[in-house]
Amino acid sequence: MSRILSGVWMVVRALILLLAVVWATLAIYFSNLPWPWLRLVAAIAFAGFAIWTLLLSRPRRTWVFLAGFLAVVVWWVAIPPSHDRPWRPEVAVMPRAYIDGDNVRITGVRDFTYRSRHDFDVRYETRDIQLSHVTGIDFYISYWAEGPVGHTFLSFIFDNAPPLAISIETRPEIGEGFDPLASLFKQFELIYVVGSERDIVASRPKHRNEATYLYRLNASPADARALLLVYLKRINELAERPEWYHLLTNSCTINIIRYANAAGREGRFDIRHLLNGLIDSYLYHSGRVDTTLPFDELRRRSLINEAVIKAGDAPDFSDRIRQGLPTIAR
Repeated sequence: MSRILSGVWMVVRALILLLAVVWATLAIYFSNLPWPWLRLVAAIAFAGFAIWTLLLSRPRRTWVFLAGFLAVVVWWVAIPPSHDRPWRPEVAVMPRAYIDGDNVRITGVRDFTYRSRHDFDVRYETRDIQLSHVTGIDFYISYWAEGPVGHTFLSFIFDNAPPLAISIETRPEIGEGFDPLASLFKQFELIYVVGSERDIVASRPKHRNEATYLYRLNASPADARALLLVYLKRINELAERPEWYHLLTNSCTINIIRYANAAGREGRFDIRHLLNGLIDSYLYHSGRVDTTLPFDELRRRSLINEAVIKAGDAPDFSDRIRQGLPTIAR
């Protein structure tokens, strides 16, 4: 038994050290060193240093590696997020919310007109809303490719105004695109894009060729208002203090669940919160969407790509993309 436990510990120790080497090497490669070649050379040098200390030196100097690893951790932790970068125009403006009782004024609301994914007219506006007129929430999922990972965002529904979409996203610089691995290593700041559905929703099926699904949630007006207030608070916090996006801990679906919890949601963690391409299955089986239809039928009817393309830039865009959708009592 002693030999078995010793063998298990050796395997666990080796795995921990391997993960530490991989993490530190990637952290250096995706660090704030100014030139790509320097980051590559430094990452290779650290990996070589780790191999020497853990495998080649006699005696093996694990403590030397741990000291080097700790230095990388301290360096990485100290890399600060920023609001001052050459942002892509889609994320150049941080929204803000000014709350005065029932009345809210939101600045930096995006309402671009797109001719293609990279050809658009930039337009930000100010929007005034009243919390007492929030009636519900709709949930969107879009896919770069159908599978276990996608992008999720919400629209808040009003009885006296068009829906207000809020999408939790990375904030890439000019020339950057999303990289899931890089997003784990402080490569993108976080932004809450607030905008019209003609912007945030329509661009995905029309110009990114993303399969996009719209689900009506059964949240009460009171729950919807509570969640919107949580969002508005976070929007203001980000405007004051930048944060890093992180695919696993500070991203779209994880934050939606986190803020729903803050607004009163009851429920436990589910692996589909991370594998968010499956989140509609979670919504269905937890009773948060229409369950009078079989799930496969609900999903089929919730695909809005064709409706979005037909709606074009119509003033009643939001009404048109909801025609024929399964409804739910609120």
